[in-house]
Amino acid sequence: MGDGLQDVSGLTIGILGGTGDQGKGLARRFALAGHPVVIGSRSASRAQEAAESLGADLPVRGAENSGAASEADIVIVAVPWDGHKPLIESLRSELTGKIVVDCVNPLGFDKQGAFALTVEEGSAAQQAAAVLPDSRVVAAFHHVSAVLLLDPEVAEVDLDVLVLGDDREATDTVQALASQIPGVRGVYGGRLRNAHQIEAFTANLISINRRYKAHAGLRITDV
Repeated sequence: MGDGLQDVSGLTIGILGGTGDQGKGLARRFALAGHPVVIGSRSASRAQEAAESLGADLPVRGAENSGAASEADIVIVAVPWDGHKPLIESLRSELTGKIVVDCVNPLGFDKQGAFALTVEEGSAAQQAAAVLPDSRVVAAFHHVSAVLLLDPEVAEVDLDVLVLGDDREATDTVQALASQIPGVRGVYGGRLRNAHQIEAFTANLISINRRYKAHAGLRITDV
């Protein structure tokens, strides 16, 4: 699958909620691959702090979420689930016409661990598609360990990223983007209507990681 990937070099990546560990980890890896990255947050100063924490030599800067959404070619939504819908509703105009990559996992936690929440639209990604009818919504990056992304000792991340969506060109672009991270491969995982089980499977991975004290990801065989 390494052949024939789209050329995505030079695209600016915006990461909404980029001050969290997953957002910062993705920002770091895309910046290392040479992409300009804009970390978004409700607070531009917090976003800038997060950007600076990744290292002065990387092409990462901070902005308010609206600025990150406006300036980026591709926007990744990495906010906590409870803030998902209000944020993307507030950025509908900034996200018009853009590829919006949703990696939000609607999960709850109790004494037994993580569990998948029921989402009225079916999944976080489908909720994003409903809220953003003029954007090209793709689901991806749900199962990426923030610890590994942020670890300077980890040169390659052993992971397949499942990419789901209804727009073939958009899923091709996001597959190519995933493959910019050394060791990672973007694999088409189906239509957006099948995003629920991808989001929900994160609860299983959290259980695996707790039991085995690991940072487990997925590899797809025979592809």
